[in-house]
Amino acid sequence: MAWIELEAADGHKLAAWRDGPENAELCLVLGMEIFGVNSHIRYVCAQFADQGIAVIAPALLDRAERGVEMGYSAEELQRGFELRARAPAAGSLMDIQAARAAFAQPKVGIIGYCWGGRVAWWGATRSDSFAACAAWYAGGLAADREEQPRCPVQLHFGEHDHSIPLADVEAIREARSEVEVFVYPGAQHGFGCEERPTFDPPSYELAQARTLAFFRNHLV
Repeated sequence: MAWIELEAADGHKLAAWRDGPENAELCLVLGMEIFGVNSHIRYVCAQFADQGIAVIAPALLDRAERGVEMGYSAEELQRGFELRARAPAAGSLMDIQAARAAFAQPKVGIIGYCWGGRVAWWGATRSDSFAACAAWYAGGLAADREEQPRCPVQLHFGEHDHSIPLADVEAIREARSEVEVFVYPGAQHGFGCEERPTFDPPSYELAQARTLAFFRNHLV
């Protein structure tokens, strides 16, 4: 596990966290939340690495401010929103493609959480870089639901997510019948984050098992 540097197609250089075996058969690009590549994101990478999966988590906020690493307070949430607004979608797409290019394997997947889930969706719909995509509680995804995925996609939502109403989830289902959508009863936004009060271990464990099976099915 180590920090590495990536260079995007437009010449932008960004940091990224890499974990997992160098010769892994299964490789993932991981889209972070709006809090930076923080301790939680590095923990998520470690969980995949423990499964023999290589992971690269690019610092998508480096286009706004380098070295961002925050917790989950209300103040940090607001700062995260402000930084995200300064990170253009086109730049985020180039950044995840730069992370994908760091892997030599012919098939690479992408997974994202919260904002990173929406970025992962863009990776599936706006590029041919990825062979499979999973997104957990991806905010704003309903606005992009008419975009056609170019690879298999699996989505995970909490039933009581304050920022993603079930009406949005149903709109995604209706628009994208080919996408696998799971809703976790009683779960809230961030149900997979062990540092949040909304962490829901049973929902996390089920979503993680489904995610691992999905990637092993499409990438190996």
